[in-house]
Amino acid sequence: MRVLVFFDLPNIFSNDRKNYTKFRNYLLKEGFIMNQESVYSKLVLNHQQSKFVIERLKKHSPPKGIIQVLVITEKQYANIEYIIGKTNTKIINSEDRLIVL
Repeated sequence: MRVLVFFDLPNIFSNDRKNYTKFRNYLLKEGFIMNQESVYSKLVLNHQQSKFVIERLKKHSPPKGIIQVLVITEKQYANIEYIIGKTNTKIINSEDRLIVL
């Protein structure tokens, strides 16, 4: 499964920029990969783990802005069509399971 995070955070004032940077760094520290600007994804094993990730996102979200989360299966994620641009090779984009021993 994939957890996709879409966000639009204000960054006009210095405090807003700090909140933006703090949230973005949190996503990277938690293992999210940037798909596009303000669109990040993370591979999770099951629905229970996705709920845990969403709860942690709620705890670390800034007070202003919009943050949206979408959980999809690997099969759905693999069906993304690129109209312009190329696929990011850092992202695991298949239905095969990733097993780390």
